[in-house]
Amino acid sequence: MIDGDTLLLDDGREVRLVGLQAPKLPLGRPDFRAWPLAHEAKAALEALVLGKAITLAYGGRQLDRHGRALAHLYRDDGTWIQGELLELGMARVYSFADNRALVAEMLAIEQATRAVGRGIWGLDWYAIRGLDSIEDDRDSFQLVEGRILDAARAGGRGYLNFGADRMTDFTLSLDPATLRLFDAEGLPIEQLEGRRIRVRGWVDYFNGPMIEITHPEQIEVLDE
Repeated sequence: MIDGDTLLLDDGREVRLVGLQAPKLPLGRPDFRAWPLAHEAKAALEALVLGKAITLAYGGRQLDRHGRALAHLYRDDGTWIQGELLELGMARVYSFADNRALVAEMLAIEQATRAVGRGIWGLDWYAIRGLDSIEDDRDSFQLVEGRILDAARAGGRGYLNFGADRMTDFTLSLDPATLRLFDAEGLPIEQLEGRRIRVRGWVDYFNGPMIEITHPEQIEVLDE
């Protein structure tokens, strides 16, 4: 095992378990401290697959820029490794626009595990952020909950604003291609105005804290 979401096969291939982010280990990076439960996540993956025959299944892009296979893993007994890690609370859903297979199923498992506070969900490090604290989480992957004040389109881009001051408040940004994807799937951003949502992604900063949205699964609507 390399870490909690990456492994080596006996044929030399490196596999990144697509759709997940397990707690990170330093892996030689200077000044990088292991995230809480990173060693436990690696041990959990090892317990699930070491010495076992596994099948790689693809639901989108098959290789990343490092040449790693991007796959869902299944043991011969049918065990879905991504689902097991999520159920153990040893990973959270981390999806991409070019690899959306089974994300809805993974989100459901994550939600059930989070509800009982298992694994990473029992630690403040991984807790869902509110709008009052998100500015402190720049350059990190976070889950954030809040209510969208308004949805806007400008210059071909889409913006979901959580506050009245667009120069300082938390915002979600969608580039033109993503905006077209939302429209094509019957999810125009205007439908999200006034809704309370959970969003996940990397927190950047541009006129206040911001997350770039690339695909619909990043956003979960929490009220009807």
